[in-house]
Amino acid sequence: MVRGMNRTLRQLSAVGAVLLSLFSLAHAQAPEKWPTRPVRIVVPFPAGGGTDSIARFLGERMALELKTSVLIENRPGAGGIIGAQTAANAPADGYTVLLGSNSTLVSNRFLYSKLPYNPDNFEPIGEVGVQSLVLVVNSSMPVNSLAEFVAYAKAHPGKVNYASFGQGTTSHLAGEMFKQTAGIDMVHVPFKGAAEAIPALMAGSVDAYFDTIVSSLPHIKSGKFRALGVTTPKRSSAMPSLATIAEQGYPGFEMYPWYGVTVLKATPKDVQQKLRTALATSLADPELRRRLTESGTEVNYADAPEFATLIRNDSVNIEKLVKSVGITVQ
Repeated sequence: MVRGMNRTLRQLSAVGAVLLSLFSLAHAQAPEKWPTRPVRIVVPFPAGGGTDSIARFLGERMALELKTSVLIENRPGAGGIIGAQTAANAPADGYTVLLGSNSTLVSNRFLYSKLPYNPDNFEPIGEVGVQSLVLVVNSSMPVNSLAEFVAYAKAHPGKVNYASFGQGTTSHLAGEMFKQTAGIDMVHVPFKGAAEAIPALMAGSVDAYFDTIVSSLPHIKSGKFRALGVTTPKRSSAMPSLATIAEQGYPGFEMYPWYGVTVLKATPKDVQQKLRTALATSLADPELRRRLTESGTEVNYADAPEFATLIRNDSVNIEKLVKSVGITVQ
């Protein structure tokens, strides 16, 4: 009788051990509830700039949707390469998000012979918006319109120079595209951001500058700069009276920075979907849209497929421009 009870107890113990093992295995294999810790948005440009403002406004709103903190990590340098590489080397778990742009996701692959990250490894979550570039000149320059500027440049071939906020940046590409489109010869003078380019234009060291409209707007209003046209397909809400370059005799001309949220392609699909939902909901918030607009960003939300199409189309156009002009960056 005792022997039989012992055998029964041993059997029950064995069954219990198996059940405990199965439970532990199931618990170990169960997907982690995401997110359980802060999400970081990597910004490949300096703090205080236009890209940084987008990330901070967006991160603050997305934190409410994701129910976790969203941290902003600025990793500037090398035309966005350092920040993009930082995001590319992070685990594909959704806790690292790249605020991508046409520099990091498109242009760099054609400008640099050796790129330490692969733009194709990033998965589009959604486009956030665009920032208008504006062609400005020093107010002492004897031109009052885009047509007069082109005429002046044609009358002084190779004598007019233009600033950009960096070699290979959208500002530089806009200048090269305008040279081609207008048939003029200008000399490119790259600077390390608007903090250097704006004083140079004020001092008359350069004749023109393709700048973000929000950066140049105070100087346009003060009369120190004269605005000749914006590079976006539509007029900027910051200066609705200023015509686009396309409107002024150059149909189809457009070159401007756009921004979007991306993660690594290997990120779990359910995590990607949570990020897409949080982004779409956040950008539908009137208060966030107002803050972004006031900071110089035209909200232009596009879902993942539309954002992917934008990246593909821009790749074709920018590759063609870079090859035709022969732009290279060391």
